Amino acid sequence: MKTVHVKGKVFSGGGEGARFIELPWVRKQIAEKFGFLPYYGTLNVKLTEDNVNLKKLLKKAKAIEISPAKGFRRGRCFKAYFIDNMGCAIVIPEIENYPEGVMEVIAPINLREKFQLKDGDLVGVKITLC
Repeated sequence: MKTVHVKGKVFSGGGEGARFIELPWVRKQIAEKFGFLPYYGTLNVKLTEDNVNLKKLLKKAKAIEISPAKGFRRGRCFKAYFIDNMGCAIVIPEIENYPEGVMEVIAPINLREKFQLKDGDLVGVKITLC
């Protein structure tokens, strides 16, 4: 097992992640595969320049798949740890035109509130790869 440390800046998204996380079939699979019910939203992180190659690495790594309901796209997830070893997961939606240097973090709590984060704050995430 390998751990990859990445850094990026918090930014506000358009709410697409929250709408995805609210879906009952998504919540059920996250609970089963990661052991927590996710907070209704994601923390958007734009990777720093020296971390943008992460997407290429993640495409080759074995992901935990969220199997889609009809009409939805698949999501690739990875177990991760946020500031202070808070258990979380990284979600990489498999949708066209998804920005290359962006990752979405899901957790059982509102990470933005818990860690008093605002847009532009630099955060670190440890991603576990199998």
